[in-house]
Amino acid sequence: MATAVPDVPPGGLGAVARSRGRWPRPGSDGPDGGPGKPAVGPAFALLGTVQTTLIFTVTVISVPLPVIGREWRLDQSSLVLLSAAYGLSFSGLLLFGGRLTDRYGGRRMFTAGLVVFAAASMAATLAPGSAALTAARFAQGVGAALVAPAAVAVLRRVFPDPVSSGRAMATWGGLSVLGATLGSLLSGIVATWLSWRWMVAVPLAVATVAAVVTPRTLPADTTYGRATLDLPGALLATTGITLLSFGLVVTGDHGWTSAMVLVPLASGLALLGGFVAVELSSADPLLPMSFLADLRRATALLVIALSAAGTALVFLLLVLYLQQVRNWTPLRTSLAFLPYAVVLVVAGRLSGRLIARWGAQRVTSAGLALAAGGLLLLAGVHPHTGYGLGLLPGLALLPAGVALSFSAGSVLALSDVRPRQAGLAGGVLNTAMEVGPTAGLALLTALATARSTHLETGGAGLPDATTGGYAWAFAAAGCAFAALAAVTALTGRTHPRRSG
Repeated sequence: MATAVPDVPPGGLGAVARSRGRWPRPGSDGPDGGPGKPAVGPAFALLGTVQTTLIFTVTVISVPLPVIGREWRLDQSSLVLLSAAYGLSFSGLLLFGGRLTDRYGGRRMFTAGLVVFAAASMAATLAPGSAALTAARFAQGVGAALVAPAAVAVLRRVFPDPVSSGRAMATWGGLSVLGATLGSLLSGIVATWLSWRWMVAVPLAVATVAAVVTPRTLPADTTYGRATLDLPGALLATTGITLLSFGLVVTGDHGWTSAMVLVPLASGLALLGGFVAVELSSADPLLPMSFLADLRRATALLVIALSAAGTALVFLLLVLYLQQVRNWTPLRTSLAFLPYAVVLVVAGRLSGRLIARWGAQRVTSAGLALAAGGLLLLAGVHPHTGYGLGLLPGLALLPAGVALSFSAGSVLALSDVRPRQAGLAGGVLNTAMEVGPTAGLALLTALATARSTHLETGGAGLPDATTGGYAWAFAAAGCAFAALAAVTALTGRTHPRRSG
């Protein structure tokens, strides 16, 4: 069983730092800390808000994407690239961003990444066309890849002891899925009454404010040693992950046997194979293979990847179902996910207490099982499924499970990480979070397409064939969650419970 983690106080980003009054300031033993040292509450609020915004930016154009396509008369390939540009650079550069953090310091790289992210967000807000917006979103991903691992490293500095660190990570794990949910929920609402550009401007506002307050809010960097940059490993990892992700992304617009898919997939896999060979022979590797050798950590990273993939799948397919099959407006579609967001927040607030009582391993397994139940309920979808009795039960059960698995999985993935590898840990964690949806969506949407084609060939109408494909994808995802829940439960038996 897993490391015991103390209770997480309720109240979101602002109140999470004020359990029994106030948490100590960084580097202090008392509630007030030393003179001039930033308080823990504002530090966690800043880091958490930025992390939420980074994932918010992934989904910020998901619901209004058809509106953007009509405005600029974009074909399907252009829409796919526009949607994926941010995630491609974000996922590809995360490991290198983690190494830069471990070399130059968390606060320094956090600030540098915020500057890049803010500049790119301004370019996205003012983009005159699709090419400019695509390039701006790619640049946003570069900034995000610097910010995300640095934020985790600073978080470990703010909460240096296992007790407070476990408490913080239990809450931190739910922030990413909350960001994705808010992006999908709010984008349709804002695009209905204002413009999608207002949503794209949100990351600019957050990054600008965060960059200004960071020097007064976050602790100064501590140098743990001059790690080499491992440029060969960084180049191989970045190029390999980016090509592999691109090949998976374009499967929605090209067949798996087409050159557009096979060439980047084969090239990406070959480069990642070369990356592993370089890392095994390097004296100071970008990603030590021993870091992934821990069975508990490796399983936790898989949990995070699958949880992110399941969330992305539900948002993608249900948005398509409600707008294309049921002819719902973007506003009504966004509002349909409001209960999802509410359950997500409530479950996130409860996750710390459950982890403290039952251990992160058990909570991870239980969360996966709940999410599996939600997906299997959604697998019953058909062209005339009602919302209240048909979709809502799955939309309530799934976020409860995802919130628990994300929170507990993050605690497991980052447990026992040495301070000088905090940036590495943040890069690996966020890489799993980004690559999971890319790979998962490619495989599951391919399954949905194959099933829909089979049903249509057999004489089913387009709505029945399309919905039948969605149902198969939900069922396959539910089975994957259930299988991983069993694996996680069995893995936990080999790890004795330890006190924080």
